[in-house]
Amino acid sequence: MTRYPAYPEYKVTGCDWFPRIPAHWQIDRAKWSVSSCQNGVWGSEPEGDDDLVCIRVADFDRQSLRISTKKLTQRSIAEKERRNRLLVRGDLLLEKSGGGEQQLVGSVVEFDQTFPAVSSNFIAKMVVKEGMDSRFLVYTHAHLYAGRVNFRSIKQTTGIQNLDGQSYLDEEIAYPPLEEQDNIARFLDFKTAQIDALIAKKNALLDKLAEKRTAIISHAVTKGLDPSVQLKDSGATWLGKVPNHWQVLQLKFAVTFQRGHDLPADARIEGEVPLVSSSGISSSHDSAIAKGPGIVTGRYGTIGKFTYVESDYWPLNTTLYSINTHGNNVKYLWFMMHMLSDLFVMESKKGAVPGVDRNDLHPVLTVLPPKSEQDEIVARLEEVTSNLDRQAEQITKVIDRLQEYKLTLTTNAVTGAIDLRSFEPPRPT
Repeated sequence: MTRYPAYPEYKVTGCDWFPRIPAHWQIDRAKWSVSSCQNGVWGSEPEGDDDLVCIRVADFDRQSLRISTKKLTQRSIAEKERRNRLLVRGDLLLEKSGGGEQQLVGSVVEFDQTFPAVSSNFIAKMVVKEGMDSRFLVYTHAHLYAGRVNFRSIKQTTGIQNLDGQSYLDEEIAYPPLEEQDNIARFLDFKTAQIDALIAKKNALLDKLAEKRTAIISHAVTKGLDPSVQLKDSGATWLGKVPNHWQVLQLKFAVTFQRGHDLPADARIEGEVPLVSSSGISSSHDSAIAKGPGIVTGRYGTIGKFTYVESDYWPLNTTLYSINTHGNNVKYLWFMMHMLSDLFVMESKKGAVPGVDRNDLHPVLTVLPPKSEQDEIVARLEEVTSNLDRQAEQITKVIDRLQEYKLTLTTNAVTGAIDLRSFEPPRPT
């Protein structure tokens, strides 16, 4: 950050998230930056004449702080409902409902499109006042979000969170002159685009490592380690040809699953026992209900992910967990289950509510080598996948550092810690 100069003079504000700003900047409530804040509308199923794009929270691109147009949703919005709700390029969209255990509600992005659209009922449209730069404001809100300033305006902290928009807009923000807002926005657009491009390249590397890991596991649990082994037709398209001496059998004879057990949040006591949800180990408890080692997968929620648990544990009711591994190497079974991930996902889509039933999965065909060969395959896969996981961990650390740098740049720019009045983006060569 030493590349960028500071302002010549600052003043103390008494605001925790804008503690010191340039002497000529103002600080005031965020609500004075917008002329209105209106909740959106969800409408009804699309039918033709009144169909309109309805922006959802899922369309928020949290990297670019803009709208993603990859999977837009059409809804039927009556004329009286769309009145005053049509979005205009430069409007800000405030997430009013949503979030989760790992993510706060209250993200803000800019609507930067020209097509007709409204926002959904989980989003409020904020019209930027004349004399304010919408890009500067979206970065200001990103600074507030990163500092969890929105937390105290959230009325519910479990399940679906609801943001009190009026309370949130009563929070204070810094107001530079418009020309400086423009400069700050141009600077951050330029720098964050560079950072995002680097992050995209690192994510592409992670995807390649994941593909390689999946391919290695799939080959090992369907073909084994001996390239000269004689093969036979398995009778299942997802298995292909398998070693002659391996056993093709229904999944329930390799590993038998049972539905997990309910444990209300107010009954949980922090301890040493892993609490396992559909997405993996989520918390802890003071007592176990299942013996380790075991395998846990999602019944609802995250489908097709398999968690290996070494110790005794508590599988929650959104999961299926192994109750009988029939004398097999449990770690081998965990590797084997990766090969069936797509089948679990496909099975989950058959009903109106996405989910999997063990009775539908138990008859699925799989293939097992002798126990001694399972042990050899596990040893080999642990060696290879550990190396791949270390590479992925290093790349993830780089991504984390880039995200931290991006956030630091944003904070320093919108708080006036750096003087960007003379910034001009380099001209393309």
